Amino acid sequence: MNLNSKNIIALGYHDITEDLSASFKPPSISAAVYTLGRSEFRQHLALIEEAAPKRPAVFTFDDGAASAYFIVARELERAALRGYFFITTNWIERPGFLTAAQIRELAARGHVIGSHSCSHPERMSKLGRAALIEEWTGSRVILEEILGARVTVASVPGGYHSMRVARAAAQCGYRTLFTSEPTSRVREVDGCRVIGRYSIKRGSSAAAAAAIASGRRLPRMRQWIEWNAKKPVKFLGGDLYLTARRLLLSTQCQSF
Repeated sequence: MNLNSKNIIALGYHDITEDLSASFKPPSISAAVYTLGRSEFRQHLALIEEAAPKRPAVFTFDDGAASAYFIVARELERAALRGYFFITTNWIERPGFLTAAQIRELAARGHVIGSHSCSHPERMSKLGRAALIEEWTGSRVILEEILGARVTVASVPGGYHSMRVARAAAQCGYRTLFTSEPTSRVREVDGCRVIGRYSIKRGSSAAAAAAIASGRRLPRMRQWIEWNAKKPVKFLGGDLYLTARRLLLSTQCQSF
């Protein structure tokens, strides 16, 4: 997983559950929308490997759900792959999330551990400078204590990225920052490489994920257009946008 390229295709996953049956009860509405079944995820890996064997995508997983240890890492390793796991440190040891011991083992098995902030703010880009520094530094210190090694990789929670967020991350010692912007172009902010990701949601087909991973322009362009169309709405809507988004996600969940 070489992150030194000028163009990188990174896929943004979240939780993977054993079975997406009616009995599956996610911790939140958002978690349901970003959760795939194990068999579905396995299909993603198989088609991605078939479509882009010489251009491996970067597999990232946000939040630090326990599935990273029990399911995701094992499926990646079956395919001779490794992942980037971004941990919300306030959630470590909570039911359904990774323990410190599991985080250490994932790192020992060759997976990359990074920060996903301390508290997973809904709107990280709206935090003041002191709060940004606290989120980035606090989470890094906790993870470094667990791992006994430096942590220089992070991802922005909630999709609310800005130049201020990146500069704060750079100031706190991070050298790579993943966002939710669907782009393969890598930027550099104060010595920190900023890498976009293509979001994979529940219902995203294996074929669609493989098309993105292989570099096809149309599926990537669709995500880019959708992302940029939301920007002014998110900026102007503020908390109203978040409320509307929760209602929309709730409606989507009822159709699952």
